Amino acid sequence: MTDFEGLRALVTGGASGIGRATAELLAARGAQVAVLDLDPSAVEKPLLGFQADVTDDASVRTAVASAVDALGGLDVLVNNAGIGAQGTVEDNDDDEWRRVFDVNVLGMVRAARAALPYLRRSEHAAIVNTCSIAATAGLPQRALYSATKGAVYSLTLAMAADHVREGVRVNCVNPGTADTPWIGRLLDRASDPAAERAALEARQPAGRLVSAAEVAGAIAYLASPLSGATTGTSLAVDGGMQGLRLRPVGQ
Repeated sequence: MTDFEGLRALVTGGASGIGRATAELLAARGAQVAVLDLDPSAVEKPLLGFQADVTDDASVRTAVASAVDALGGLDVLVNNAGIGAQGTVEDNDDDEWRRVFDVNVLGMVRAARAALPYLRRSEHAAIVNTCSIAATAGLPQRALYSATKGAVYSLTLAMAADHVREGVRVNCVNPGTADTPWIGRLLDRASDPAAERAALEARQPAGRLVSAAEVAGAIAYLASPLSGATTGTSLAVDGGMQGLRLRPVGQ
């Protein structure tokens, strides 16, 4: 497909995992793509890499301006940068709550705020936020992470309402547990990594983790000009985790 031919896209957190898969897919479908990341050294052509810390407004504004200058404009923002967190509501102190919200929620705010003046000039402007199934399903040991993603879900709806008349569409994807570097590190710390992976796979009706490429495909769908009538929506990419209630095997 070449539905992104002539479009310019910016992906935050695009040096690895879902962000990298998304950046590569958009480029393969015709877009010029810039990546913002804390460490863009792994970014390879045709992608353009720019260093940015989404917790630092000046850093984000400088990187976005540099990326837009290099691309010659901006049509798509993929707000993907984020971090994970484990534990119940008791297990993280105030500083950790502030840190994760600063990255997962305010990081998206900063990137969108910097990108919107350029997006308004586009004939096809789209923002896609990487949310999570944790925004809409109660998951154990994910209180802090779920709270941030619930905020991202609500933020997506509010942004869609604010900017629809400016020609800027805003949507989000809600991945289930995805096979990303963060999940890999989580499994590495488990007392029994194989058993922990099996448990994560079993809670998704499809019986496996979601791939980064599958999430990237959903992001591309929402960002594409072919989805020009879609705004203010979330797309679950979760192996059926949100909507399916299967009976146990053998029953």
